[in-house]
Amino acid sequence: MVSRIIPVDTFDLVIFGGTGDLARRKILPGLFRRYRSGQMPEAARIIGVARSDMAADDFRQQIGQALEEFVEEGKRSANDIAGFLAHLDYVRVDAKGTDGWGELKGKLRDEAVRAFYFSVAPGLFGDIARGLHKHGLAHDETRIVVEKPFGHDLESAKELNAGLAKYFDEHQVYRIDHYLGKETVQNLMAVRFGNILFEPLWNAQFIDHVQITVAETVGVGGRGSYYDKSGAMRDMIQNHLMQLLCLIAMEPPSKFDPDAVRDEKLKVIRALEPVAKNDVVRGQYVGNDAVADYIDDVENPDSATESFIALKLHLANWRWAGTPFYVRTGKRLRARMSEIVIRFKETPHSIFGADSGSKANELAIRLQPNEGMDLRVTIKEPGPGGMRLVDVPLDMTFAEALGPEASEVPDAYERLIMDVIRGNQTLFMRGDEVEAAWAWADPVIAAWEDNNDKPRAYDAGSSGPEDSLALLHRDGRRWREIKV
Repeated sequence: MVSRIIPVDTFDLVIFGGTGDLARRKILPGLFRRYRSGQMPEAARIIGVARSDMAADDFRQQIGQALEEFVEEGKRSANDIAGFLAHLDYVRVDAKGTDGWGELKGKLRDEAVRAFYFSVAPGLFGDIARGLHKHGLAHDETRIVVEKPFGHDLESAKELNAGLAKYFDEHQVYRIDHYLGKETVQNLMAVRFGNILFEPLWNAQFIDHVQITVAETVGVGGRGSYYDKSGAMRDMIQNHLMQLLCLIAMEPPSKFDPDAVRDEKLKVIRALEPVAKNDVVRGQYVGNDAVADYIDDVENPDSATESFIALKLHLANWRWAGTPFYVRTGKRLRARMSEIVIRFKETPHSIFGADSGSKANELAIRLQPNEGMDLRVTIKEPGPGGMRLVDVPLDMTFAEALGPEASEVPDAYERLIMDVIRGNQTLFMRGDEVEAAWAWADPVIAAWEDNNDKPRAYDAGSSGPEDSLALLHRDGRRWREIKV
């Protein structure tokens, strides 16, 4: 193809699965917020694509209802919604056949950046990529966005990547992980690489251990059939938590450039050691009067799928030798909370005595709720009575520290979609990253499947199985509490 430079002041975004749940809940509300903030070009167009036979006006009406449902009342108006809907169009396309492709092609502009969002099941990725190529909808400024799951294991991930690579170069493929679009996740990189205070201490010499927790209060909901085939390991650890681990553990990239950042993330994944059997705890929630058991939610009384998992991980490199990373995620837990905790080592010698109350420093990075950070430091307790020390937080909640504008930062989807339009792949996974993550995860999964290991029961509303607490207790450590 002949390379052409097309300005991003105009784009055509085509959403395959435009009437689906993800489009209605996340993608289109996110784009609406970008429109409302003045960051959507006047010439931008959004084309919904699905199998349903409907008129464009019916699609606009459907999306208008979705905006009223999923955008806060104070952040939308009838005029804003009407203005945004004027950018929308709709085409019925048969992804596996020939119907609709010609009409869709006729709506696309040669002078616009083209982005195709595959908000569909992974089984359709190859069909859509083939259709775009066969019917001449793709050019050198085409970008495609694919949602997780990126395969079910290494073999299927390779098949997906190979299917996309037949028609698109790697620089055109955007594998979206919404966790990487969170403001606090990006601030993690700023904290590490923008402050001399932290980076010299960011290694095994000074850090005792790292905790990553993603806790949810909800059950599997309407995703039961999918979730029971995947479980927490495939659904969360292999992608979301793996990406958080990479950002914490990576070496400083030479520059803030897509491939420079992703090269360092890939090194982290490849440095992960095999996980010992006793360093994995799997659980399955048991309901109560208010909520159902997991097996009832997924309608499978014999299910051996985990709704909770905790692991102790090690990295085989100089920076992190001997420093464990504890990760956990689960459903029906005590509170909704996502955070990263960096626990520093205690001072090598306390001049104040063993009973002074001196504690190790701790940096906690909150992803949700109330995005922010707090650094726990030791100070003297006010008042007479000698040198008594107390642990206090230096807290920065973004909305409080940065003022009202902090609450207006883009959510993950709207930020990432605009990065697609700009051609910035920094916050998107590369194909070799995905395959490396599955190459590590597959043996962990195979180990419990080969042994027919059953997940441990835990009460809905708890912190997970008791064995997950022992994962740290045996090392003389404790999980940071999941707070309501």
